Amino acid sequence: MYMKRNLLLLFFLLLASTYSFACTIIAVGKKATADGSVIVSHSDAGPDCRLHVVKGQKYKEGSMMPVYWGMIESGRPLGDYGDTLGFIPQARETYTYFHTAYPQMNVHQLSIAESTLSQRAELKVDRATCKQIMTIEQAQAIALQRCKKSKDAVKLIGQLMDMYGFLPSCVGESESLVIADPNEIWVFEVFSVGQWDPKSGKAGAIWAAKRVPDDHAMVIANWSVIKEVHPEDTANYMASDNYMDFAINMGWYNPKDNKPFIWQDIYSPIPREWATSRLWLFYSTYAPNYKQWPERKKTSPYQGLNQYVQFVEPISIYPFSVRPERKMDIQDVKDFQRSTFTGTIYDKEDDPAWYKIKKDNTLEHSPMATPFPTKESRELLRITQRRNVARARGEYGMIAKLRSWLPDEIGGLYYFYVDNAYTSAYTPIYCGVSSIIPEYKTYDPKYFQENSLRWNVDFVDNLMYLRWQDASKHMKQYRDSLEVQFEDERQAIENKALELYNKSPKKASKYLTEITHKRMKDVMTLFKKLRLDMISKWTNNKQGI
Repeated sequence: MYMKRNLLLLFFLLLASTYSFACTIIAVGKKATADGSVIVSHSDAGPDCRLHVVKGQKYKEGSMMPVYWGMIESGRPLGDYGDTLGFIPQARETYTYFHTAYPQMNVHQLSIAESTLSQRAELKVDRATCKQIMTIEQAQAIALQRCKKSKDAVKLIGQLMDMYGFLPSCVGESESLVIADPNEIWVFEVFSVGQWDPKSGKAGAIWAAKRVPDDHAMVIANWSVIKEVHPEDTANYMASDNYMDFAINMGWYNPKDNKPFIWQDIYSPIPREWATSRLWLFYSTYAPNYKQWPERKKTSPYQGLNQYVQFVEPISIYPFSVRPERKMDIQDVKDFQRSTFTGTIYDKEDDPAWYKIKKDNTLEHSPMATPFPTKESRELLRITQRRNVARARGEYGMIAKLRSWLPDEIGGLYYFYVDNAYTSAYTPIYCGVSSIIPEYKTYDPKYFQENSLRWNVDFVDNLMYLRWQDASKHMKQYRDSLEVQFEDERQAIENKALELYNKSPKKASKYLTEITHKRMKDVMTLFKKLRLDMISKWTNNKQGI
């Protein structure tokens, strides 16, 4: 039995390794956005990209709810959330929310984004023998079912981690959440405590949370961003009781040294470039004058090859958050989620291997050049692997737009995409919708399904490799046009929805559901059309083979 459990653990770790250290979070406070909304986003989430609505319910006093392991995985029937690890008291009433691998939004505009962090080896948990049961995705689902405000969600998740123990589900590492409502944004970070017994009376996790200033924006790129922690400032910080004592007991921090307690340094190992490169890209883009950032723009495809002269910056140069030098909007976040480091030393679409010498001895960029070279093409062309923000083997992602001046049903907009953000289209889904069309709830990773949005986007993404440079331009022409159409129609739709809401919230919900279903079908139709366009335009029969 012990060997069987270890093999199961290894299986889950191998699955998790395919998407670990891939999630990027962007959050923008209400005074830093162009229209006063709060924005929070999560790109490249877990494998189960199927989107469905879990309805709120009422329960009898004393009811218990199951705690699951395996919620993020795909391949099970819809509504099957994995193995049951234990049970905890159920709330008397739960709220409706959108469910995916990492649940992200509820009907009250409470939104949560997730990004896996690294943690010290001493903190890691042996899944085969540990008694912790609370994964981050399970905690997200519970918070969305029980909370309306971000601060309440932080407190609840912290209590769940303390009481039931934090169980890492992504390659045994720590986690961060950005939890937002229409008025506030909080960053929550949690680390394991190694082997733990709930009967010990000790907390089952180490966690801290910090509020993002309203006029700031920030990014999390699979690395801890909280620095000093001040729990006495209850308006801006929260933390587990053991947040400092654990480090003192482990010998990682000595108060007698008269040095500040830097959370980020104490609980995380030395940072890695797949994290700092994204931090650099975000802050050098939206706060270029904040400080003298490392110079990573390039004028020649060969500049990226000279790794020896690159700056290797400490994590400390990147702030927790920053006041952006211009107001940000949804399009800024879309552009960042779709980023492939164009024009920088990390730009793999501009790698020298993609150039050929013409008869006049000038360089010609290959039409096959892609920012997502496959493993085989990297080995063949000797292109080094890079971690883009957009991911070719992405699962799904979102941008949540939260607006305090509208009813929740209308004010909350959930821009949802599947597969690769670079290729996919964002579908705006209102908080008040009552259902999701089947194409967004269908995905079997083992075999193509005609009625699956995920498979159709993936189909287009694969066809683009036939002639990436031309195919990506064609894709963007039609996809961007559809997204612009969605945005142009938004104000009229919301005006009508508000008019209906003032008469009957149910009528408003029905109207928004119908509009959202139509848009989902428009996205599905687009990618079916792009499939036909691309195989017709760039079939091998026209490639001169």
